[in-house]
Amino acid sequence: MDKNSSNIMALAPNTSNKRETVCIFGTGDFGRALGHKMIQSGYPVVFGSRSAQTSSLIPKGAEVLSHTEAAQKAAIIIIAIQRQHYNFLIPLTEILHGKVLVDVSNNLKINEHPESNAEYLAQLVPGAKVVKAFNTVSAWALQSGTLDASRQVFVCGDDMEAKQMVMNIVRALGLTPLDQGSLLAAQEIENYPLRLFPMWKFPILLSFGLASFFFFYCLIRNVIYPYVYENKDFSFFIAISIPNRICPILALILLALVYLPGVLAAIIQLYRGTKYRRFPDWLDKWMLCRKQLGLVALAFASLHVLYTLVIPIRYFVRWRMSSQIISQVLNNKTEPLDTTNAWLSDSYVALGILGFFLFVLLGITSLPSVSNNVNWREFRFVQSKLGYLTLILCTAHTLVYGGKRFLSPSSYRWYLPNAYMLSLIIPCMVLVVKFVLIFPCLDKPLTRIRQGWERNPQYSEQSHYIINKSAV
Repeated sequence: MDKNSSNIMALAPNTSNKRETVCIFGTGDFGRALGHKMIQSGYPVVFGSRSAQTSSLIPKGAEVLSHTEAAQKAAIIIIAIQRQHYNFLIPLTEILHGKVLVDVSNNLKINEHPESNAEYLAQLVPGAKVVKAFNTVSAWALQSGTLDASRQVFVCGDDMEAKQMVMNIVRALGLTPLDQGSLLAAQEIENYPLRLFPMWKFPILLSFGLASFFFFYCLIRNVIYPYVYENKDFSFFIAISIPNRICPILALILLALVYLPGVLAAIIQLYRGTKYRRFPDWLDKWMLCRKQLGLVALAFASLHVLYTLVIPIRYFVRWRMSSQIISQVLNNKTEPLDTTNAWLSDSYVALGILGFFLFVLLGITSLPSVSNNVNWREFRFVQSKLGYLTLILCTAHTLVYGGKRFLSPSSYRWYLPNAYMLSLIIPCMVLVVKFVLIFPCLDKPLTRIRQGWERNPQYSEQSHYIINKSAV
């Protein structure tokens, strides 16, 4: 216990010593929010501004001076202004020599300039030690205590000592610094805040494309076909019936697409006989967004549950049920209980409930607050073993729903099968291939490959040499 306590104390910032003065060039929203946060953390703060007059907006306890006077009071200067105003630093080159300049600016577009703002700043003030940091944190996050935003702060710079000084400030503010290397990484760091949900782009676009396809597919089968051949207007199906068909279809397909890249990766590794060769880029990107695909699938499954719950209160459903009852009364005929259909109905509902329960469990364990509290083996068990069980249950749910309708000619309108039949193609493929891969004749060599065994070590050594040479 003493050992652990000493480690914790070593990692914690030293708050007993007096902190060094920090200068902030710029009194805008971000500069003021950062200055306020630093004052709360015990840092003396001096603002450098064109107007040396103190404003009511300036954090209490901060001093406002001219740029020249403020720069002379601190070894660390945070440049909280936009790139187009950097030219005022040129006359201060001698004063800024040897000081740490922290660039916090962002651009309006990705790769807006040939070089990053931090590199441009280093060119303007060649004698200064430029560090890129704080550009991924907003003024609102600083003012709200960073409880509702990311605590990660990307830091990069060529001078290790200067970078360490900035990272110490980041820790003192209650944030988490992430060292990204030299100043060459500044371009990527500046592009990061401009990317809108980068890992969600493919899942959302794919979901939109599939939803559009199945919407028009169901529209043709369930609205246009009855209108043309039976002169019945079922256009109101667009509100609930069609979405309630699309949502489970997309949930099942997207869930299958979560596990399909893993199956493809296993096949590639078996074919190559090694794990030391990179997967194709498209497969790498696909595997990186599996979590997002699964969460989108869970969203569609949840919508399916909600749509299903409102079925009994729909006017069309109540009208159809009352019509059947009146028809039985008029004909003085009661339909006997069909135990086969009762079994199919109850099994269909039970499989759906179990599948959705595991679906929600997978979604919960993918949350960082949960996944950080389980070890790798537990996480892998939930996401892999229970994930495939979820896929099996959801696929069985759809198969039981189809029942005898798979072979019924009336199910094929304009020779088009029901949409749920199409949704079974990818899940069944994934499950069949996964079932084949668990055969000992394939599972054992695959396990050995993933443990480092190689079918052709000589080729692997050449590939290692090429990879290491390119890395150098």
